[in-house]
Amino acid sequence: MELIRSKEGLAALDALRREGPLVLVPTMGALHDGHLSLVAEAARHGRPVVSIFVNPTQFGPGEDFESYPRDLRTDLEALRPLDVAAVFAPTAEQMYAGAEGVRVRPGPRSKILCGASRPGHFEGVLTVVAKLLHLIGPRTAVFGRKDAQQCLVIDEMVRDLDFPVRLVDAPTLREDDGLAMSSRNRYLDAGQRERARCLSAALRGARDLIAAGERDGAAVERELVGAMADGGAVEYAEARRVPDLARAAHLEGRILLAVAVRIGPARLIDNIVLDVGPDSVAETGLFMEER
Repeated sequence: MELIRSKEGLAALDALRREGPLVLVPTMGALHDGHLSLVAEAARHGRPVVSIFVNPTQFGPGEDFESYPRDLRTDLEALRPLDVAAVFAPTAEQMYAGAEGVRVRPGPRSKILCGASRPGHFEGVLTVVAKLLHLIGPRTAVFGRKDAQQCLVIDEMVRDLDFPVRLVDAPTLREDDGLAMSSRNRYLDAGQRERARCLSAALRGARDLIAAGERDGAAVERELVGAMADGGAVEYAEARRVPDLARAAHLEGRILLAVAVRIGPARLIDNIVLDVGPDSVAETGLFMEER
């Protein structure tokens, strides 16, 4: 596993590329089993290259950029047993020439959900992902389905700007109690951690409601809000169509149920993607088409 700390060092990928297609797994470090499952998925498509970079441009004022956990040595130890070709761990100075540099403007999918409360967030995400795709040149890139809106915003960029890369969304990995794995879970104390179970419980309840025949999007959203009301401050709980993220008044086809809740110092998100038919409901993925 080669550790690359600079853009110049990425020349080492030329030899690796000759041995097989590269697959990018972008992360901000603080790796947990959810991240490692993305690497395992990447290995199914080629030679994984993991980026570790806490990207300053996707954090807004007052967010947790300074306190976001950073431990490169521990991250490398977690990756060492896996089939990782290289780790790219640059500094902010390596990635950005200055605060006023060129940025990638996101499309319509970025305006709602997380984008509504985090202005500039998806501009920062797309800018760093575009740079990573350009610098590393993967054939495939793997992202976690937990960040469903992020996946679909990146998909919009890849399609509109004709990036020659296939996107794969890997299923969300969960703790035994259902909480989606996240680096920000470590911000929670024991009581807050218990309350955080409300996100996955609400999604399961909404899925069961749809399976029982409910097709009114507003009714399902009310169910989500009610199930999370005692857990924390609900930021959003919405039913959206996939892939365009339009509001889903009637639930049919691929539907994203997405929630965001503030519990103590943490802002937590979760979702499920459902294929809703007239008489059936099944969990599914975000990307159904091969590129």
